[in-house]
Amino acid sequence: MSFEPSDKVRALVQRLTAFMEAHVYPNETRIHAQTAPDRWTPVPALEELKTRAREQQLWNLFLPESPLGAGLTNLEYAPLCEIMGRSPFAPEVFNCSAPDTGNMEVLVRYGTPEQQQQWLQPLLEGRIRSAFAMTEPAVASSDATNIESSIVRDGDSYVINSRKWWTSGAPDPRCKIFIFMGKSAPDHADPHRRQSMILVPADTPGVSKLRSLTVFGYDHAPHGHGEVDFSNVRVPAANMLLGEGRGFEIAQGRLGPGRIHHCMRLVGVAERALELMCRRTLTRTAFGKKIADQGVTRERIANSRILLDQARLLVLNAADQMDRRGNKAAMKEIAMIKVAVPTMACQVLDWAIQAHGAAGVSDDFPLAAAWAHARTLRLADGPDEVHRNQIARLELGRYQARGQDRPGD
Repeated sequence: MSFEPSDKVRALVQRLTAFMEAHVYPNETRIHAQTAPDRWTPVPALEELKTRAREQQLWNLFLPESPLGAGLTNLEYAPLCEIMGRSPFAPEVFNCSAPDTGNMEVLVRYGTPEQQQQWLQPLLEGRIRSAFAMTEPAVASSDATNIESSIVRDGDSYVINSRKWWTSGAPDPRCKIFIFMGKSAPDHADPHRRQSMILVPADTPGVSKLRSLTVFGYDHAPHGHGEVDFSNVRVPAANMLLGEGRGFEIAQGRLGPGRIHHCMRLVGVAERALELMCRRTLTRTAFGKKIADQGVTRERIANSRILLDQARLLVLNAADQMDRRGNKAAMKEIAMIKVAVPTMACQVLDWAIQAHGAAGVSDDFPLAAAWAHARTLRLADGPDEVHRNQIARLELGRYQARGQDRPGD
């Protein structure tokens, strides 16, 4: 099995790397400064970079199996996504940031032509942003069958009532559309046919953005995460995605790509952390010698490289399996990376923070914020425990299917 990139991907890697070095990294401090005065206003420096990226045709690089993207498979997109992951701002620069990527994939796969015209097109053009409303404060949402949001048919409309939180993108003033998951058939015999997904315009009466949420003290403005109240929200029946009772089917199609994109980006986060660790320890002296010459530092650098390369290979394998067999068939590989990659990133970031001393926990370096983000991804899109349970169930199923008739059983 070879994951050697094609000439097309090599060329894109070169162009994307050059753009990052020329425009993204030098502007990180400026973007931070422009975010500070008004946390929930779009950042001018980011908007400038987005225009430049579009001009250079480094735009919508995701979207496999769709002519609306760059024509890349998941495997081809992986090294590009990793490069973007090296900066917290880069994915938005190239219109490849969550939750918009996942929401656009939903609209591409499951949206009607009218839904695509109204919402997909402006998202692809970067004119608006979106949110994904699934998690609820009142229930353990790691089991999505617990979700209690109400979606009730009333003539030519649906009426929605719910309290959602960790709704990615909700506080952003550019957020114009929610993809909302709730129960439309609470008494259905099949618990996986009780849920539906529906489009809710952000300006619909009854939609109230209650507060933005912090992650270890970071608000991730201007996009962020929000708690949102939906009180007797009425939307047209035509806003239903795919059909009543098909929410889990859509979620399966949406969360697979979303999970692998998070993992691709986290490999980039960890690579940058290792780079910063190496540079820092080569230039700082303690107890008479460079920190890089301390045995514990070398052990951590070596282990970081081992963990990183292992994680990258797992991600590439998952991407390849998604391309070859489809998202559903690759669920085990996706679950494996969702556990392994955030855990790896947290460990590499922790060692990099330790190597930086007090500076590592400050905002003078990107490490503390990156650690907060990586730690959160052990919960987002399903906690580690859920994915481990799924992996074990699939693994045990292989032996249950064979029967217990072999010697030694």
